[in-house]
Amino acid sequence: MNAIELTGSAMMLAALIGLGWAGVHYYRRIRRRTQALMQLLEHADHLERDLRECRERLERAHSMMAVAPGVPASGEPDARAAVDAGLRSLLEHRLWIRDHAEDATQLELDRAVDALTQARNQLEPQLKALDQAQRELDQAVLDRLDRGNPA
Repeated sequence: MNAIELTGSAMMLAALIGLGWAGVHYYRRIRRRTQALMQLLEHADHLERDLRECRERLERAHSMMAVAPGVPASGEPDARAAVDAGLRSLLEHRLWIRDHAEDATQLELDRAVDALTQARNQLEPQLKALDQAQRELDQAVLDRLDRGNPA
């Protein structure tokens, strides 16, 4: 084998290594983007489920505290407005996903995932507090019924 053949073989090997590296890099980028899109949709679904659950719990709690049928309990309009604002914000996220996710940069996708994660993290303590309040309200109703109906 002469020097020209060795140089050609070395260049061919370098080209193949370069193509292999580019292929691996491209695959990783596509996989990361796909994972970000899946997380974005998953977090949006979880946040929507949490908000709807919150709305149901608030409605149940407020119905137990209502003085008269059809008359909103104290704080009910504010609580409903807060949940509705969360659902509107979620709708804006879903519209952004629909309209921009395909062309978004990885940084934009990561920021959108982070925003939904942060929203869920902020909602979680409120859901726990609502759970506690519901348990206390249920217990108060039971105690009141027990006192009103001696055995």
